[in-house]
Amino acid sequence: MSSGPRIIAIAVTFNRAELITRLVKAVQAGTVVPDEIVVIDNASSDDTLARLAALPNPPRVVRLSSNTGGAGGFAAGMRAALEGSADLIWLMDDDGVPAPNCLELLLPQMVDHDFVGPLVVTEGAEDELVFPIRLPGTSSVVRDVAGAEQATRAGLIEGIVIPFNGVLLARGLVEDIGVVEEKYFIWGDDVEYLWRAERAGARIATVTQARFVHPSVGDLGTPMVAGQTYNHSPSDLKAYCMARNNWVNLRTYRGLPHAMAFVGKTIWFYTLTRPDLTRLRLMLRGIVAGMRSDFSGHRRFLTGGGQ
Repeated sequence: MSSGPRIIAIAVTFNRAELITRLVKAVQAGTVVPDEIVVIDNASSDDTLARLAALPNPPRVVRLSSNTGGAGGFAAGMRAALEGSADLIWLMDDDGVPAPNCLELLLPQMVDHDFVGPLVVTEGAEDELVFPIRLPGTSSVVRDVAGAEQATRAGLIEGIVIPFNGVLLARGLVEDIGVVEEKYFIWGDDVEYLWRAERAGARIATVTQARFVHPSVGDLGTPMVAGQTYNHSPSDLKAYCMARNNWVNLRTYRGLPHAMAFVGKTIWFYTLTRPDLTRLRLMLRGIVAGMRSDFSGHRRFLTGGGQ
């Protein structure tokens, strides 16, 4: 870009050389191209660095000394963007790709907003949403593009966004509320940042014509009793971090009753909906760690993999 706000795209990766290369190519092929692309490499052991260096227009790579997870990667990326004089910061994980006009559609909304994002649609089934959207101020949940578009007003769903899949942040917001909580490692760092932004009065919206394509996440939002859903993951690392970080998020931003309701949902899910006492014990260990503000327990699951 030769005029307008300076935009820096930040992508975080770990041992996904093919995916991060695909993502960088997609960003560079967009109808609006950011001024700079910065890849935060979480100490990958594959050929990520070589693959990126071989691109015709290589991105800037910031290689971390150890795997800090998505949370640490995005925190490092935000700091790099601020140091690079970004006016707007475009954040994305490495396993999705923005539609060619994604940034073009997001950009005009930053005149009146601080934090906007696209619809995150399922790769290979682009009429479905990867992450269900609970409409602000209601109990309604939309799970497909048609439902999201019905909820749209002037091209937007105000008050909600799905971080960090192609979201665009104003520099002022990041300077005001800080960077992502690195200690979370993975899972819940994006929700914490969104809720922190809400608490600070940020103007937030989903731009429903903009798209970010992402692989299916499978059991995320698994149905349970009375219309409730639960974010089950087969990964011990992700499950532990989800339990710990979700407790902290709910206790901090929604209050103790919501945090205790999460405990109840966890017990119900793994005793009645999907009985698994081994997984229940794991989740309860994560919740107790959250109660104790202990953010070290996930390290036992790190055996050279997992972001």
